[in-house]
Amino acid sequence: MKIASWNVNSLRVRLPQLADWLREFEPAALGIQETKVEDEKFPLQEIEDLGYEVCFVGQKTYNGVAILSRGGLRDIDLHPGGLNQATQVRVIAATLSDDVRLVNAYVVNGQALDSEKFQFKLRWLADFRDYLKSELSRHAKLAVVGDFNIAPTDLDVYDPKGWHEQIHCSSAERAALSEICELGLHDSLRLLDDRRIYSWWDYRQAAFVQNKGLRIDLALVSEALRPRVTRAGIDQQPRSWAQPSDHAPIWLELRAA
Repeated sequence: MKIASWNVNSLRVRLPQLADWLREFEPAALGIQETKVEDEKFPLQEIEDLGYEVCFVGQKTYNGVAILSRGGLRDIDLHPGGLNQATQVRVIAATLSDDVRLVNAYVVNGQALDSEKFQFKLRWLADFRDYLKSELSRHAKLAVVGDFNIAPTDLDVYDPKGWHEQIHCSSAERAALSEICELGLHDSLRLLDDRRIYSWWDYRQAAFVQNKGLRIDLALVSEALRPRVTRAGIDQQPRSWAQPSDHAPIWLELRAA
């Protein structure tokens, strides 16, 4: 089972790229972040025509998340743990085949360490941790994917000195992520790969061409799924396409139980 995640930075803009990527990569399930589309304008038929069942929750202009699945979706939760507000739609959850529970999240950006938005990010992460603790108590086979807006370690940053204690790389954010992982969740990529590899590059200053990136998109797996992870990676090719998202898709593969 391939499970993927992609911050598409506007589904309406990136729908042709998403369609091309789904046809080529063929994941069993995909979590999408930053759909930036209201529910009534979601391109449901276009995605179903690609062979996917989909659940989604969104809002105008900002945020928005969706889960696509080839093997069906059940126990869909559009407003998990009270995390989604009218102006902050960031999390969706559903159960896939083989009882794998998938949580798809678009974590708060935080803007800057001295801002109220950063304090909100830390509060949101604490609430997200509480929600995931509850999910783990009910779903042993849990995968959590999404744009975490946190680079877990300096290995995930092209310039650790330049980004030291900056947004995405601060000690407070990393501590919050560590507390989430301490619930019994594991970074699937780092189970298999210790290279410097990134999932996000700024649109400015030719950052992608120069590979000046961060790894802020993550796929976490529970202890029950950990031994089933056979491969994990980042598909950087879509970031090179015309009018790309600033994020690349990430993915993991689980062997059959």
